Amino acid sequence: MNKKSRLIPIIAVIAIGIALAGMILNLDKTAPPASVDSAADDARETGAASDKPHGDSSSPFETGPRGGKLFTASGFGLEVTIFEIGMPPQFRLYLYENGKPLPPSAADVAITLVRLGAPAQVYEFKPEADYLTSNEIVEEPHSFDAVIVAERKDKTFRWKYSQVEARVEIRDEMLKKMGVEILTAGPATIKPTLKLPGEIIFNEHTIVQVVPRLPGIVTAVYRHHGQQLRKGEVLAVIESQILAELRSEYRVARKRLALARTTFEREKQLWEEKISAKQDYLVAQELWNEAEIALDLASVKLRSLGVPAESGSRGESLARYEIRSPVSGLIIEKSIALGQTVKEDEHIFTVADVSTVWAEITVYPKDLSMVKVGQKATINATASDIRGKGTVFYITTLIGEQTRTATARVELENEDGRWRPGMFVNAELVAEEIPVPVAVSADAIQTIGDWTVVFGRYGPYFEARPLELGRSDGKMIEVLEGIQTGEQYAGGNSFAIKAELGKSGASHDH
Repeated sequence: MNKKSRLIPIIAVIAIGIALAGMILNLDKTAPPASVDSAADDARETGAASDKPHGDSSSPFETGPRGGKLFTASGFGLEVTIFEIGMPPQFRLYLYENGKPLPPSAADVAITLVRLGAPAQVYEFKPEADYLTSNEIVEEPHSFDAVIVAERKDKTFRWKYSQVEARVEIRDEMLKKMGVEILTAGPATIKPTLKLPGEIIFNEHTIVQVVPRLPGIVTAVYRHHGQQLRKGEVLAVIESQILAELRSEYRVARKRLALARTTFEREKQLWEEKISAKQDYLVAQELWNEAEIALDLASVKLRSLGVPAESGSRGESLARYEIRSPVSGLIIEKSIALGQTVKEDEHIFTVADVSTVWAEITVYPKDLSMVKVGQKATINATASDIRGKGTVFYITTLIGEQTRTATARVELENEDGRWRPGMFVNAELVAEEIPVPVAVSADAIQTIGDWTVVFGRYGPYFEARPLELGRSDGKMIEVLEGIQTGEQYAGGNSFAIKAELGKSGASHDH
């Protein structure tokens, strides 16, 4: 029999496996997984090869010399093992005749695997050392129905077996009691967040230095470090000789204006009655104008100091000067004391308007490329449940020499005063929005041994699906390998499936 005719049984079994996979995928969800028994029987009855196959067996397999599953018929034996020490799992097949080893080239072998929720997979083999090795790895979990076809000396041998791993059966009523949420894998938009530490600081644009604007001696101090105040509140009082002189100057100017006005009105009347010369009238008018200018100048000097022009006219000391807060806010610095002599430009109070504050964020060099001006940020206090949102408005262009980090700033509204400078915070910045073809809920992820898995749902069965994961935003995780779009899986409370799996004993066991 030529090589082409020898491959006919193997090709037939491949077709059977693919047909069987279609049957499993189209079964009602409440039905148990299909077995390869019926498919193998169909092949036997319809004559998958020109010669009747030998060695069809549905009886339990024996354990072979290599610790694998040993199948025998008519003196020919085939031992199936899965080797995974220091390498991805692969089939290794050992051949025997009458219990003695055969060279791996003594037979042609193919194995078709059918898994839950997946199409049939056909493994071909090549000789290597004293065994046959599969052309592909055997994906975890090793839970499948298998059909083995071997061709030796013009005879075809066929065996079938099933093994279950990381699978548990849970009916709908039990599923509801367990509170397991069923989700479907599919496309999603991953919004990975960058989490960085930071601290609340004052808004530098709203910090005001209060200076006396006049030299003098402090006679009263009404506000102190850490106190909140409103715009215009009196902070302190000083006695200033210069202020007394300015007020006296204003009063003199006001009296001179009154006198000049009276003189002008009299000279105007006399001129109109042709009693006095026009020259006298014009001189009186000029003196009145000069008096007006002098009064305006004296008034401007007082107003520039924040002093009303008419102050000190009710028996108050002409030297009394009230230093008032230019803004509402918090006193963060104070350097004034009773009896102190202060200069006109001395910083005596620092007041910060805390209606807005900044979150100063530490940015590590590796993350600089992901932080941009205009980026949205969520700020969370580390010691409380205070939370706020803002926008990055500033990033330093230089790395700190000591810290080797950069700084980003986020402005936060703080009308209610909940953000206090000095509070430690964490900032969450959305780095980018990434569409991915397949993603699962982060709540669905479980671990079994060294596997990271979700539990796929196939009718009443749940089976672990080891995953290769990609990017995540804490809510959804990209799946690179392990589950396909449209497959159902256990989402919320998936740990209950893991617990049931532990009870059933269907763990990672070959």
